[in-house]
Amino acid sequence: MKVDSASASEADELCLIANARLPSQRAQSLQVVQVAGAFQRAGTQTTLLHARRVPTPSLPAGQDLFDYYGVRAQSKPAVRALPCIDWIDRMPTRFQFVPARIQELSFAHQAAKTIAREYPRAIVLSREAETARSLVRAGHNRVFLEVHRVPGGATRRRWLLEAAAGARGVLAISGGVRDDLVDLGVDAESIQVEHDGFEAGRFEGLPTKGQAREQLGLESTGILAVYTGGLMDWKGVDLLVEAASALPQVHIVIAGGTDGDVARLRQRAQGRANLRIDGFKPPELVPIYLAAADMAVVPNRSQPAISAKYTSPLKVFEAFAVGLPMVASNLPSLRDILTHEVEALLVEPDDAGHLAAGIERLAGDCDLRQKLAWASKLRAADTSWDARAERILAWMREREATGR
Repeated sequence: MKVDSASASEADELCLIANARLPSQRAQSLQVVQVAGAFQRAGTQTTLLHARRVPTPSLPAGQDLFDYYGVRAQSKPAVRALPCIDWIDRMPTRFQFVPARIQELSFAHQAAKTIAREYPRAIVLSREAETARSLVRAGHNRVFLEVHRVPGGATRRRWLLEAAAGARGVLAISGGVRDDLVDLGVDAESIQVEHDGFEAGRFEGLPTKGQAREQLGLESTGILAVYTGGLMDWKGVDLLVEAASALPQVHIVIAGGTDGDVARLRQRAQGRANLRIDGFKPPELVPIYLAAADMAVVPNRSQPAISAKYTSPLKVFEAFAVGLPMVASNLPSLRDILTHEVEALLVEPDDAGHLAAGIERLAGDCDLRQKLAWASKLRAADTSWDARAERILAWMREREATGR
Protein backbone atom coordinates (compact mmCIF):
# COMPACT_ATOMS: atom_id res chain seq x y z
CA MET A 1 0.00 0.00 0.00
CA LYS A 2 1.38 3.42 -0.94
CA VAL A 3 2.13 5.77 1.95
CA ASP A 4 0.34 9.12 1.81
CA SER A 5 2.62 11.93 0.68
CA ALA A 6 2.17 13.58 4.08
CA SER A 7 5.02 12.60 6.37
CA ALA A 8 3.97 9.49 8.28
CA SER A 9 6.45 10.35 11.02
CA GLU A 10 4.88 13.73 11.77
CA ALA A 11 1.33 12.60 12.59
CA ASP A 12 0.50 16.31 12.37
CA GLU A 13 -3.28 15.94 12.54
CA LEU A 14 -5.41 13.26 14.17
CA CYS A 15 -9.19 12.91 14.10
CA LEU A 16 -10.86 10.77 16.76
CA ILE A 17 -14.35 9.54 15.90
CA ALA A 18 -16.66 8.37 18.69
CA ASN A 19 -20.41 7.90 18.69
CA ALA A 20 -20.57 9.24 22.24
CA ARG A 21 -22.90 11.55 24.14
CA LEU A 22 -20.70 14.26 25.67
CA PRO A 23 -20.99 14.75 28.57
CA SER A 24 -22.88 11.82 30.05
CA GLN A 25 -22.97 9.53 33.07
CA ARG A 26 -21.24 6.77 31.10
CA ALA A 27 -17.56 5.88 31.36
CA GLN A 28 -17.31 5.95 27.55
CA SER A 29 -17.58 9.75 27.60
CA LEU A 30 -14.76 10.14 30.11
CA GLN A 31 -12.58 7.74 28.12
CA VAL A 32 -13.13 9.52 24.82
CA VAL A 33 -12.38 13.02 26.14
CA GLN A 34 -9.34 11.96 28.16
CA VAL A 35 -7.90 10.01 25.22
CA ALA A 36 -8.25 13.11 23.03
CA GLY A 37 -6.41 15.17 25.63
CA ALA A 38 -3.57 12.65 25.80
CA PHE A 39 -3.05 12.70 22.04
CA GLN A 40 -2.99 16.50 22.10
CA ARG A 41 -0.38 16.48 24.89
CA ALA A 42 1.70 14.05 22.83
CA GLY A 43 2.15 16.77 20.23
CA THR A 44 -0.50 15.78 17.70
CA GLN A 45 -3.14 18.32 16.70
CA THR A 46 -6.29 16.42 17.64
CA THR A 47 -9.93 16.88 16.72
CA LEU A 48 -12.65 14.90 18.47
CA LEU A 49 -15.77 14.25 16.37
CA HIS A 50 -18.69 12.96 18.42
CA ALA A 51 -22.46 12.60 18.09
CA ARG A 52 -24.86 15.41 18.92
CA ARG A 53 -27.16 13.21 21.02
CA VAL A 54 -30.65 14.14 22.22
CA PRO A 55 -30.84 14.86 25.08
CA THR A 56 -27.35 15.84 26.24
CA PRO A 57 -26.72 17.08 29.80
CA SER A 58 -25.37 20.59 30.24
CA LEU A 59 -21.87 21.20 31.53
CA PRO A 60 -21.42 23.09 34.80
CA ALA A 61 -21.12 26.83 34.32
CA GLY A 62 -17.64 27.92 33.30
CA GLN A 63 -16.42 24.45 32.33
CA ASP A 64 -15.75 22.85 28.97
CA LEU A 65 -15.52 19.10 28.39
CA PHE A 66 -11.83 18.98 29.25
CA ASP A 67 -12.24 20.91 32.50
CA TYR A 68 -15.16 18.68 33.47
CA TYR A 69 -13.25 15.45 32.85
CA GLY A 70 -10.06 16.69 34.52
CA VAL A 71 -7.90 16.79 31.40
CA ARG A 72 -4.61 18.67 31.72
CA ALA A 73 -3.93 20.60 28.54
CA GLN A 74 -1.84 23.63 27.67
CA SER A 75 -3.65 23.49 24.35
CA LYS A 76 -6.94 21.64 24.10
CA PRO A 77 -8.15 19.40 21.28
CA ALA A 78 -10.84 20.71 18.99
CA VAL A 79 -14.29 19.22 19.62
CA ARG A 80 -17.15 19.00 17.14
CA ALA A 81 -20.60 17.56 17.72
CA LEU A 82 -21.95 16.09 14.48
CA PRO A 83 -25.67 15.78 13.76
CA CYS A 84 -27.37 12.39 13.70
CA ILE A 85 -30.91 10.99 13.71
CA ASP A 86 -31.59 10.39 17.36
CA TRP A 87 -34.94 9.42 18.87
CA ILE A 88 -33.69 6.48 20.93
CA ASP A 89 -34.59 7.91 24.32
CA ARG A 90 -38.17 8.63 23.24
CA MET A 91 -38.78 4.90 22.90
CA PRO A 92 -39.27 2.26 25.62
CA THR A 93 -36.15 0.17 26.12
CA ARG A 94 -37.61 -2.89 24.39
CA PHE A 95 -38.19 -0.88 21.20
CA GLN A 96 -34.80 0.84 21.01
CA PHE A 97 -32.95 -1.58 18.71
CA VAL A 98 -34.03 -0.04 15.40
CA PRO A 99 -33.64 3.62 16.43
CA ALA A 100 -30.22 2.79 17.90
CA ARG A 101 -29.05 1.33 14.59
CA ILE A 102 -30.43 4.36 12.73
CA GLN A 103 -28.60 6.69 15.10
CA GLU A 104 -25.32 4.79 14.65
CA LEU A 105 -25.55 4.75 10.87
CA SER A 106 -26.57 8.38 10.54
CA PHE A 107 -23.64 9.46 12.74
CA ALA A 108 -21.23 7.23 10.81
CA HIS A 109 -22.40 8.74 7.52
CA GLN A 110 -21.99 12.28 8.82
CA ALA A 111 -18.56 11.57 10.31
CA ALA A 112 -17.28 10.03 7.07
CA LYS A 113 -18.58 13.03 5.07
CA THR A 114 -16.91 15.46 7.47
CA ILE A 115 -13.55 13.68 7.29
CA ALA A 116 -13.62 13.50 3.48
CA ARG A 117 -14.58 17.16 3.13
CA GLU A 118 -12.58 18.84 5.92
CA TYR A 119 -9.81 16.49 7.08
CA PRO A 120 -8.74 14.60 3.95
CA ARG A 121 -5.08 14.22 5.02
CA ALA A 122 -5.59 13.55 8.73
CA ILE A 123 -4.89 10.29 10.48
CA VAL A 124 -8.27 8.94 11.55
CA LEU A 125 -8.79 6.78 14.63
CA SER A 126 -12.40 5.62 14.60
CA ARG A 127 -14.23 3.72 17.31
CA GLU A 128 -17.01 3.20 14.75
CA ALA A 129 -16.55 0.41 12.20
CA GLU A 130 -19.23 1.91 9.96
CA THR A 131 -17.32 5.19 9.66
CA ALA A 132 -14.01 3.42 9.05
CA ARG A 133 -15.63 1.25 6.38
CA SER A 134 -17.05 4.27 4.57
CA LEU A 135 -13.69 6.05 4.64
CA VAL A 136 -11.63 3.12 3.34
CA ARG A 137 -14.20 2.51 0.60
CA ALA A 138 -13.78 6.17 -0.37
CA GLY A 139 -10.00 5.75 -0.61
CA HIS A 140 -8.85 7.40 2.63
CA ASN A 141 -5.63 5.55 3.40
CA ARG A 142 -4.81 6.85 6.89
CA VAL A 143 -7.62 5.10 8.78
CA PHE A 144 -7.12 3.15 12.01
CA LEU A 145 -9.96 1.29 13.70
CA GLU A 146 -10.42 0.94 17.47
CA VAL A 147 -12.57 -2.02 18.54
CA HIS A 148 -14.13 -2.39 22.00
CA ARG A 149 -16.28 -5.42 21.23
CA VAL A 150 -16.95 -7.75 18.33
CA PRO A 151 -20.62 -7.51 17.24
CA GLY A 152 -22.82 -10.57 17.04
CA GLY A 153 -24.86 -9.80 13.91
CA ALA A 154 -23.70 -11.06 10.51
CA THR A 155 -24.06 -7.68 8.77
CA ARG A 156 -22.13 -5.74 11.37
CA ARG A 157 -19.43 -8.40 11.46
CA ARG A 158 -19.08 -8.12 7.68
CA TRP A 159 -18.76 -4.34 7.95
CA LEU A 160 -16.14 -4.76 10.68
CA LEU A 161 -14.13 -7.12 8.50
CA GLU A 162 -14.31 -4.71 5.55
CA ALA A 163 -13.19 -1.82 7.74
CA ALA A 164 -10.34 -3.82 9.28
CA ALA A 165 -9.14 -5.07 5.90
CA GLY A 166 -8.84 -1.53 4.53
CA ALA A 167 -7.51 0.13 7.67
CA ARG A 168 -3.83 0.76 8.38
CA GLY A 169 -4.24 -1.09 11.66
CA VAL A 170 -6.69 -2.18 14.33
CA LEU A 171 -6.55 -1.28 18.02
CA ALA A 172 -8.14 -3.85 20.33
CA ILE A 173 -9.13 -2.67 23.79
CA SER A 174 -8.36 -6.08 25.34
CA GLY A 175 -6.87 -9.47 24.60
CA GLY A 176 -10.37 -10.92 24.35
CA VAL A 177 -11.26 -8.47 21.58
CA ARG A 178 -8.02 -9.34 19.77
CA ASP A 179 -8.72 -13.07 19.97
CA ASP A 180 -12.23 -12.68 18.60
CA LEU A 181 -11.01 -10.41 15.80
CA VAL A 182 -8.47 -13.04 14.77
CA ASP A 183 -11.16 -15.75 14.91
CA LEU A 184 -13.31 -13.55 12.70
CA GLY A 185 -10.57 -13.35 10.10
CA VAL A 186 -8.75 -10.09 10.87
CA ASP A 187 -5.01 -10.27 10.18
CA ALA A 188 -3.32 -10.80 13.56
CA GLU A 189 -0.30 -8.74 12.46
CA SER A 190 -2.50 -5.68 12.01
CA ILE A 191 -3.81 -5.74 15.61
CA GLN A 192 -2.35 -3.83 18.54
CA VAL A 193 -3.82 -4.38 22.03
CA GLU A 194 -4.06 -1.20 24.10
CA HIS A 195 -6.09 -1.28 27.30
CA ASP A 196 -7.79 1.73 28.82
CA GLY A 197 -5.88 4.04 31.18
CA PHE A 198 -6.19 6.98 33.56
CA GLU A 199 -5.72 10.74 33.48
CA ALA A 200 -2.62 11.31 35.60
CA GLY A 201 -3.38 14.94 36.43
CA ARG A 202 -6.56 13.96 38.27
CA PHE A 203 -4.54 11.98 40.81
CA GLU A 204 -1.94 14.60 41.70
CA GLY A 205 -2.05 16.25 45.11
CA LEU A 206 -4.73 13.97 46.53
CA PRO A 207 -5.78 14.40 50.16
CA THR A 208 -4.76 11.91 52.82
CA LYS A 209 -7.10 9.03 53.55
CA GLY A 210 -8.46 10.83 56.60
CA GLN A 211 -8.97 14.09 54.71
CA ALA A 212 -10.71 12.31 51.86
CA ARG A 213 -13.08 10.53 54.24
CA GLU A 214 -13.88 13.78 55.99
CA GLN A 215 -14.62 15.46 52.65
CA LEU A 216 -17.01 12.65 51.72
CA GLY A 217 -18.63 12.41 55.15
CA LEU A 218 -17.33 8.89 55.78
CA GLU A 219 -16.24 7.16 58.99
CA SER A 220 -12.68 8.14 59.86
CA THR A 221 -11.77 4.65 61.07
CA GLY A 222 -12.39 1.12 59.86
CA ILE A 223 -11.84 -0.65 56.55
CA LEU A 224 -13.46 0.99 53.52
CA ALA A 225 -14.14 -0.84 50.24
CA VAL A 226 -15.12 1.33 47.29
CA TYR A 227 -16.77 0.67 43.94
CA THR A 228 -16.74 3.49 41.36
CA GLY A 229 -18.40 3.22 37.98
CA GLY A 230 -21.51 2.13 36.13
CA LEU A 231 -24.27 0.01 37.63
CA MET A 232 -25.35 -2.05 34.63
CA ASP A 233 -26.28 -5.63 35.50
CA TRP A 234 -23.08 -7.12 34.08
CA LYS A 235 -20.96 -4.94 36.35
CA GLY A 236 -22.06 -7.21 39.23
CA VAL A 237 -22.64 -4.43 41.76
CA ASP A 238 -25.73 -6.22 43.05
CA LEU A 239 -23.34 -8.95 44.24
CA LEU A 240 -21.46 -6.35 46.27
CA VAL A 241 -24.74 -5.22 47.82
CA GLU A 242 -25.50 -8.81 48.77
CA ALA A 243 -21.96 -9.37 50.07
CA ALA A 244 -22.31 -6.36 52.39
CA SER A 245 -24.64 -8.39 54.64
CA ALA A 246 -21.77 -10.77 55.42
CA LEU A 247 -19.27 -7.96 56.07
CA PRO A 248 -20.55 -5.92 59.03
CA GLN A 249 -16.99 -4.86 59.90
CA VAL A 250 -16.34 -3.35 56.44
CA HIS A 251 -17.75 -0.05 55.23
CA ILE A 252 -18.77 -0.20 51.57
CA VAL A 253 -19.41 2.80 49.33
CA ILE A 254 -20.73 2.65 45.77
CA ALA A 255 -20.40 5.78 43.61
CA GLY A 256 -21.63 6.01 40.02
CA GLY A 257 -24.48 4.96 37.78
CA THR A 258 -27.43 6.53 36.02
CA ASP A 259 -30.37 7.78 38.08
CA GLY A 260 -32.51 4.75 37.22
CA ASP A 261 -29.79 2.25 38.10
CA VAL A 262 -29.07 4.05 41.39
CA ALA A 263 -32.75 3.95 42.41
CA ARG A 264 -32.93 0.23 41.62
CA LEU A 265 -29.80 -0.55 43.62
CA ARG A 266 -30.87 1.52 46.62
CA GLN A 267 -34.13 -0.39 46.76
CA ARG A 268 -32.17 -3.63 46.88
CA ALA A 269 -29.74 -2.32 49.49
CA GLN A 270 -32.27 -1.33 52.14
CA GLY A 271 -31.36 -2.40 55.67
CA ARG A 272 -27.59 -2.67 55.17
CA ALA A 273 -26.13 -0.19 57.64
CA ASN A 274 -22.54 -0.65 56.42
CA LEU A 275 -23.41 0.19 52.81
CA ARG A 276 -23.73 3.64 51.24
CA ILE A 277 -24.84 4.25 47.65
CA ASP A 278 -23.90 7.76 46.61
CA GLY A 279 -25.04 7.73 42.98
CA PHE A 280 -23.41 9.55 40.09
CA LYS A 281 -20.71 12.03 41.11
CA PRO A 282 -18.74 14.56 39.06
CA PRO A 283 -15.53 13.03 37.67
CA GLU A 284 -13.44 15.30 39.92
CA LEU A 285 -14.70 13.41 42.98
CA VAL A 286 -13.79 9.89 41.84
CA PRO A 287 -10.12 10.25 42.89
CA ILE A 288 -11.32 11.43 46.31
CA TYR A 289 -13.38 8.24 46.77
CA LEU A 290 -10.35 6.15 45.84
CA ALA A 291 -8.05 8.14 48.13
CA ALA A 292 -10.46 7.43 51.00
CA ALA A 293 -10.49 3.67 50.40
CA ASP A 294 -8.53 0.69 51.67
CA MET A 295 -9.47 -1.39 48.64
CA ALA A 296 -11.35 -1.19 45.34
CA VAL A 297 -13.88 -3.81 44.23
CA VAL A 298 -14.43 -4.95 40.61
CA PRO A 299 -17.24 -7.58 40.81
CA ASN A 300 -17.98 -8.19 37.10
CA ARG A 301 -20.29 -11.04 36.12
CA SER A 302 -19.29 -13.87 33.77
CA GLN A 303 -21.97 -12.93 31.24
CA PRO A 304 -22.28 -11.27 28.73
CA ALA A 305 -19.11 -11.32 26.63
CA ILE A 306 -18.46 -7.61 27.17
CA SER A 307 -17.89 -8.43 30.85
CA ALA A 308 -16.08 -11.74 30.55
CA LYS A 309 -13.91 -11.06 27.49
CA TYR A 310 -13.95 -7.49 26.22
CA THR A 311 -14.04 -4.94 29.01
CA SER A 312 -11.01 -2.92 30.08
CA PRO A 313 -12.43 -1.19 33.17
CA LEU A 314 -11.35 2.38 33.82
CA LYS A 315 -11.76 1.72 37.55
CA VAL A 316 -8.86 -0.74 37.50
CA PHE A 317 -6.43 1.79 36.04
CA GLU A 318 -7.64 4.51 38.37
CA ALA A 319 -6.96 2.15 41.27
CA PHE A 320 -3.42 1.75 39.90
CA ALA A 321 -3.09 5.55 39.95
CA VAL A 322 -3.88 5.65 43.67
CA GLY A 323 -2.08 2.43 44.54
CA LEU A 324 -5.14 0.56 45.75
CA PRO A 325 -5.34 -3.20 46.23
CA MET A 326 -8.34 -4.78 44.55
CA VAL A 327 -10.80 -7.63 44.89
CA ALA A 328 -11.95 -8.55 41.39
CA SER A 329 -13.79 -11.27 39.52
CA ASN A 330 -11.65 -14.06 38.09
CA LEU A 331 -12.53 -13.49 34.42
CA PRO A 332 -10.41 -13.47 31.24
CA SER A 333 -11.01 -9.73 30.77
CA LEU A 334 -9.65 -8.95 34.24
CA ARG A 335 -6.87 -11.57 34.18
CA ASP A 336 -5.71 -9.71 31.06
CA ILE A 337 -4.84 -6.80 33.39
CA LEU A 338 -4.56 -8.20 36.93
CA THR A 339 -2.58 -11.07 38.43
CA HIS A 340 -3.96 -12.98 41.42
CA GLU A 341 -2.24 -12.01 44.66
CA VAL A 342 -0.04 -9.49 42.83
CA GLU A 343 -2.32 -6.47 42.32
CA ALA A 344 -5.60 -8.10 43.30
CA LEU A 345 -7.38 -11.01 44.89
CA LEU A 346 -9.31 -12.70 42.08
CA VAL A 347 -12.50 -14.44 43.22
CA GLU A 348 -15.10 -16.61 41.54
CA PRO A 349 -17.60 -14.45 39.62
CA ASP A 350 -21.37 -14.46 40.07
CA ASP A 351 -21.15 -15.45 43.74
CA ALA A 352 -21.67 -12.95 46.57
CA GLY A 353 -20.20 -15.41 49.08
CA HIS A 354 -16.89 -15.66 47.24
CA LEU A 355 -16.83 -11.89 46.81
CA ALA A 356 -17.45 -11.36 50.54
CA ALA A 357 -14.71 -13.87 51.41
CA GLY A 358 -12.20 -12.02 49.22
CA ILE A 359 -13.08 -8.66 50.77
CA GLU A 360 -12.94 -10.16 54.26
CA ARG A 361 -9.53 -11.69 53.62
CA LEU A 362 -8.09 -8.42 52.35
CA ALA A 363 -9.72 -6.43 55.14
CA GLY A 364 -8.11 -8.67 57.76
CA ASP A 365 -4.59 -8.76 56.35
CA CYS A 366 -2.77 -5.40 56.46
CA ASP A 367 0.46 -6.89 55.07
CA LEU A 368 -1.37 -8.32 52.05
CA ARG A 369 -3.09 -4.98 51.41
CA GLN A 370 0.27 -3.22 51.46
CA LYS A 371 1.83 -5.80 49.15
CA LEU A 372 -0.97 -5.51 46.58
CA ALA A 373 -1.04 -1.71 46.89
CA TRP A 374 2.67 -1.47 46.14
CA ALA A 375 2.35 -3.67 43.05
CA SER A 376 -0.69 -1.68 41.93
CA LYS A 377 1.16 1.62 42.21
CA LEU A 378 4.06 0.24 40.15
CA ARG A 379 1.67 -0.36 37.26
CA ALA A 380 0.59 3.29 37.10
CA ALA A 381 3.42 4.72 34.99
CA ASP A 382 2.74 2.42 32.04
CA THR A 383 -1.05 2.63 32.20
CA SER A 384 -1.68 6.38 32.01
CA TRP A 385 -3.42 7.82 28.96
CA ASP A 386 -0.18 9.65 28.14
CA ALA A 387 1.86 6.44 28.01
CA ARG A 388 -0.88 4.81 25.94
CA ALA A 389 -1.04 7.71 23.48
CA GLU A 390 2.73 7.62 22.94
CA ARG A 391 2.61 3.87 22.22
CA ILE A 392 -0.29 4.24 19.81
CA LEU A 393 1.33 7.10 17.90
CA ALA A 394 4.58 5.13 17.57
CA TRP A 395 2.62 2.13 16.28
CA MET A 396 0.69 4.28 13.79
CA ARG A 397 3.91 5.82 12.47
CA GLU A 398 5.48 2.39 12.10
CA ARG A 399 2.42 1.07 10.23
CA GLU A 400 2.47 4.04 7.86
CA ALA A 401 6.24 4.06 7.37
CA THR A 402 6.28 0.39 6.33
CA GLY A 403 3.25 0.80 4.08
CA ARG A 404 1.18 -1.75 5.97
